[in-house]
Amino acid sequence: MTFTLDGPVLEGAIVRLEPLEHRHLPDLAVAAEEDRSSYGFTWVPTADQVGRYIDEQHGRASAGRLAPYAQIERSSGRAVGATAFWDPRPWPGEDRLCAVEIGFTWLAPSAQGTGLNLEAKLLLFRHAFEVWDVARVDLKTDARNARSRAAIEKAGARFEGVLRNWSKSWAPGEDGLLRDSAMFSVVAAEWPRCRAGLEQRLAARGRRVPAPGARPADVSSAHDRTA
Repeated sequence: MTFTLDGPVLEGAIVRLEPLEHRHLPDLAVAAEEDRSSYGFTWVPTADQVGRYIDEQHGRASAGRLAPYAQIERSSGRAVGATAFWDPRPWPGEDRLCAVEIGFTWLAPSAQGTGLNLEAKLLLFRHAFEVWDVARVDLKTDARNARSRAAIEKAGARFEGVLRNWSKSWAPGEDGLLRDSAMFSVVAAEWPRCRAGLEQRLAARGRRVPAPGARPADVSSAHDRTA
């Protein structure tokens, strides 16, 4: 039995996660070319690759393995990056989700350090734990990517170790090579603590994430560019 991912729109105060579509292409093409120096360990499509990138994400989605999102900056209405649920793992012999990974995440440099990533992670975690009732959410990154590792830890995930030669390297000059992957997770028992930590960090920025079903227009959405 299999669980098919189907990610709905997730509304926050400063970010809205919308299922990725070709209508997001013009914004993502601009976002991807702002400053590519921060993408040393992460594959991000160039402007002319965004259309094919969306098609490939849709192909993974049609196989039930991925729920891709565009990250929409609410203050401007622009798509400034992408993220996804992927690699769903059901309970053995059941059509009920046990675990899922958050990945395929990238943001334009102007959206990094604004709180947008924190809120996006809160929305994704909340849906996984409180709607799908998962036991675990996974995250991973190139073991050398100190910036990404720090961001994942700030989101409340626990470092579990490094798996050697685990997945394809996206570092320049390493075509065809494998990378070591730093593995992180949040398990269900940790979710209340993780959620409280994310909400406190967002509140310190003057943000309050709407409860599920609440109208985000009632929540402050000014663009915060503090680091």
